[in-house]
Amino acid sequence: MQIHKTLKRPLPPSSLREATPTRYQFLYRTFFTNQQWRSNYSRFPQRLSKIRDVQVYPSSNFPSHSLPFSTLQKYSTESKIGFLGWYLGKLESYPLITKSITSSLIYAAADLTSQITTSASFSSIDSIRTLRMAAYGMLILGPSQHFWFNYMSKILPKRDTLTTLKKLFMGQAVYGPSITAVFFSYNASLQGESGGEITARLKRDLLPTLATGLLYWPICDFITYKFVPVHLQPLVNSSCAYIWTIYLTYMASLKKVSSD
Repeated sequence: MQIHKTLKRPLPPSSLREATPTRYQFLYRTFFTNQQWRSNYSRFPQRLSKIRDVQVYPSSNFPSHSLPFSTLQKYSTESKIGFLGWYLGKLESYPLITKSITSSLIYAAADLTSQITTSASFSSIDSIRTLRMAAYGMLILGPSQHFWFNYMSKILPKRDTLTTLKKLFMGQAVYGPSITAVFFSYNASLQGESGGEITARLKRDLLPTLATGLLYWPICDFITYKFVPVHLQPLVNSSCAYIWTIYLTYMASLKKVSSD
């Protein structure tokens, strides 16, 4: 009976000091140990539910639809491996040189594609022309894209539709004509054309090229400015330029115009 009453109303620490040490300390520790265990057990379902929410998936069977975008973004950031992770790392560490090399490779590939589609055999491919296109992408297009897209993001930082249309207009009115005129002048001068011949070529080819570009570049520019991060915009622009450069290198390879 004494033990039963003690379990119902445990002795405080001051009473324990006055009672028999061995007996009441044992009962006190046993009772409060059971109470602590019951308290932990009552919270066990809540902890279990939290554990159920955290699931680990293998990389090959990752259910991307089951997690929010922020979690997926964090997961993809932490799991960057292979060529893509290496490229994004170089783009962050050396943005200018990485964009320049990328533009160079894309322009070289586009020129080779243009020559293969218009030439009768591989033996007639002009490797000097391809090197000219690669040098243009490395020295002119890549750096110009880097500074242009960074400048656009500074003066027009938003991505709403109106701001995107402003960027698109400036690209078609300023950057597009300028870089196209530089391209024709650069290519013609390396082919040995004189100043008068370069001017005559620009009068013949520049406006038709820009008019054709209005059917293609506004769509590419809208997607680039609206949805693509600034540091990846030159890559997307150069990727769009692959198809365009096939046409552009064909125009640049046309016979020179007499300056008379």
